[in-house]
Formats: sequence, structure tokens, C-alpha cells
Amino acid sequence: MRFRYHCPDCRSDNSLHDPECRFDGTPWNEIERAYVDVLAALADGAKPEDRLREAVDAPWDRLHAAALSQLRREQRLRETPGGALEVRSPAEFKERVSEPTVEPIRTVYEEGSVPGTHDNAVFALIAYYEMVGLSWEETRENVTAWLRDSGTWDRGGFEEESPEELVEAKRHVYQQGYGWKEKARAAKAVIDRSL
Repeated sequence: MRFRYHCPDCRSDNSLHDPECRFDGTPWNEIERAYVDVLAALADGAKPEDRLREAVDAPWDRLHAAALSQLRREQRLRETPGGALEVRSPAEFKERVSEPTVEPIRTVYEEGSVPGTHDNAVFALIAYYEMVGLSWEETRENVTAWLRDSGTWDRGGFEEESPEELVEAKRHVYQQGYGWKEKARAAKAVIDRSL
């Protein structure tokens, strides 16, 4: 599993932020430090959020709060039955993000693709797995299984000879770190019309 420190507002992974980003101009090492502060405080065990704030070795500020929110959104953290936060193990995280739960990628994943949107659907799923931090091997395995298990491959409409060949042909999507939302929205619209 890979972990990159994304800006908790615009998701940039370097000091070039979106123009409207509330952390534009914040030195990159401060963004990284906010994540490290939160993760280091949780490294020795689960803590309720108020104790987590006290355990951070820096004044708690809006950057720390945003980093914590981002870690929650990315499902890197989980809440214990007692309400404390803890870091998910790599295996638990991988299992958690392998089945997307946010729209529009959830519809693509659950319904499978249909002819007319295969390219957008496969692109979106590969980009999603790259964004959540799965390795290329894990991404390839998940997307290949999805093509078969969702019935997408059986619906036809592919030039490639196998799901493995199709996924390998889309490796550039993973390597370039493209976003997934636009393609997922386009795929979901076609899938919704076909249901």
C-alpha cells in the first residue's frame, strides 16, 4: 500500500494547489507535517478525537483538522465501537477500498459497465484504485476481477482479447494519476439509462 500526502482541500500532491484551495500558499512540509502529526498520535493506539488533538505535538489548527477529515474520507482510519479513532491495517484498508462506496464510482462498480461506456468505466475504476493507494498489481487484479464478476466482459464491445489485455492497455491511466470522477459520472449516466 502506498500513502501520499494530498492537500486535504484540493487533493494536490505537490505545492501547486487549485486556485480556490484554502491551503494555497501553505508550505508543503506543513501539509505533510499535519498528516504525520495525526498519524503519529494514533501510532501508539486508538484515541477519541479530543484526546487525539491533545496528543498531537503541535498546536491543533485547521490544517490538522482538515488532514484528519481527509484521512477519514480516504478510509485510512476507522472508529472503534467505543468511538475512538485508529489507523486501519494495510490489509483492512485494501479490503475496505476495493469495493467503492462513493458515487458515482459505486454505481459503476456495482452495476458493471455497458457497451457505450466501457472506456469511461474502466478508466474511472483504474483511476479510483490509483487514487486510494492500491499498487498497480492490486489495481490490475481488482479491475480484471470486476470485468468478469460484474458481467461487464460478457456484455461484449471490447477490441481486446481478454480482460487482462484490456486492463494492461489502460496502465497509462494508473501511471499518469488521472482523476476518476468525471469519467465515473459519464459512465454512471449511461449505466443508469440502461437499467
